Amino acid sequence: MPIDPAVAIGAELPEVEFSWTSSDVLLYHLALGAGPDDLRYVLEDRLRVLPSFGVVAPSFRTFEPPAVRFPGIEIDLTKVLHGSQSITLHRPVPTTGKGVARPRIADVWDKEKAAVIVQEAAVADPAGTPLWTTRSTIYARGEGGFGGERGRSMRPQPAPDRGPDSIVDIPTLPQQALLYRLCGDRNPLHADPEFAARAGFPRPILHGLCTWGMACKAIVDAVLDGDVTRVGSYSATFSGVVFPGETLRVRIWSDADHHTATVHVVERDAPVLVDGLLVTG
Repeated sequence: MPIDPAVAIGAELPEVEFSWTSSDVLLYHLALGAGPDDLRYVLEDRLRVLPSFGVVAPSFRTFEPPAVRFPGIEIDLTKVLHGSQSITLHRPVPTTGKGVARPRIADVWDKEKAAVIVQEAAVADPAGTPLWTTRSTIYARGEGGFGGERGRSMRPQPAPDRGPDSIVDIPTLPQQALLYRLCGDRNPLHADPEFAARAGFPRPILHGLCTWGMACKAIVDAVLDGDVTRVGSYSATFSGVVFPGETLRVRIWSDADHHTATVHVVERDAPVLVDGLLVTG
């Protein structure tokens, strides 16, 4: 089915009612690599929720592989990569709660060799109090050429022209993707070698949102001393893949309430996250 931007753009998607518990938050933090040196993330009596959890909370208990099927859009999952992700917090994420997500297709861009689908979701509690807002892009290889608008440039901004203020190295585990998939993303690209090969990868890759969450934790710990309540927004663009077992190097530049970041794989000196930005509220 070709992409039909006239149908897709502005389409309201079904509301998602969801809930989460402290056990969900603990599992999410463990899947990002939190351990005994991170007790504020792994013990319920002092638990603080990383803001990145808000992105996965609506689908945390999803047990089926995702499908890219929306009004005016239907794309083979093997062609899909996560392009970018952001979250804006309207208040700190509580350790337990209920929410209602109202997603929509904000835009569809035609990059000729690929399509970019822009999704937004406003999340509120059942009483209507805003909790957070998310925005993401999906990059679909080979799905361009449908005659849509090209959209904004996706070229990354250069890092600040000076040395970083903080550098954090994070080892990933060989089983990291198998653990992170328990947070709701059952895409076989992250677990099944045969599926990964069909998608053009030599072996399963780590979830982009796992790398994204690990970088969020690194920034919060390095520049905010773990105070998650100070985060107003967090965003980054995906620029490469991580294979479980590789080491991530997070470089952070701080300027007042803006903290920019990049993430590279140490072993391959390959960028995997660019345009990282955490803004304190």
